[in-house]
Amino acid sequence: MSGSTIDIQTPDGVADAYLTQPDGEGPHPGVLFVMDAYGLRARIEEMADRIAERGFVVLAPNVFYRAGRAPVLEFPDMSEESARGEFFKQVRPLMEELTPERISADGGAYLDELAKHAEEPFAVTGYCMGVRFGLRVAAAYPDRVAALAGFHGGGLVTDDPRSPHTAAPDLRAELYFGHADNDGSNSPEQIAALDQALDDAGVTHTAEVYSGAAHGYTMSDTPVYDEQATERHFDALFALLDRTIAG
Repeated sequence: MSGSTIDIQTPDGVADAYLTQPDGEGPHPGVLFVMDAYGLRARIEEMADRIAERGFVVLAPNVFYRAGRAPVLEFPDMSEESARGEFFKQVRPLMEELTPERISADGGAYLDELAKHAEEPFAVTGYCMGVRFGLRVAAAYPDRVAALAGFHGGGLVTDDPRSPHTAAPDLRAELYFGHADNDGSNSPEQIAALDQALDDAGVTHTAEVYSGAAHGYTMSDTPVYDEQATERHFDALFALLDRTIAG
């Protein structure tokens, strides 16, 4: 397995990204890994490497590239609530800049780059805000994305006319969601509304709530890390990848 930082040309500039590939002669199936709000960092690379060890090429872009190369923002002192609050004051505008149009354009560039290293169709796995991003990419490129996994996502169902869940009719991928328990950004009512939208659109999907796991449970560099929930997430992710793109 080998990992490296690469640059990707997008319609709006150049995005830095982490690319990790399994050993052995390919072609290998490809996975687009969409980061959380804390950015492209060692933990993201570590998770991408673990997926690559299973025989997948994994591309993890810095989706905040318009604001600079990773790390775009200094990782906060997780022991101090004020530091975390200040971080999110800075990151919120970067998240809001990721409009559906920009996500679609960036997503196309990321898939094009992944196609240079892996065979299509691809899978997408997203974390926290990355679930929203991944859902829009899967909807924008239904012929290129065969699977979408989303873990501890938030804001998937909102009152916005262009809420992520409204993209359900455009999806063709198989979906899996590992929701966090007692997540203020993803309530039981929002989970139910997402399920209903996917059911109405005839999208094959599975949604599970990880009991006792907090929002962000896969991120070992944060206080909410939950090892048991993280291992469950990897089991579910690998099962999805194996039945959709590995063959």
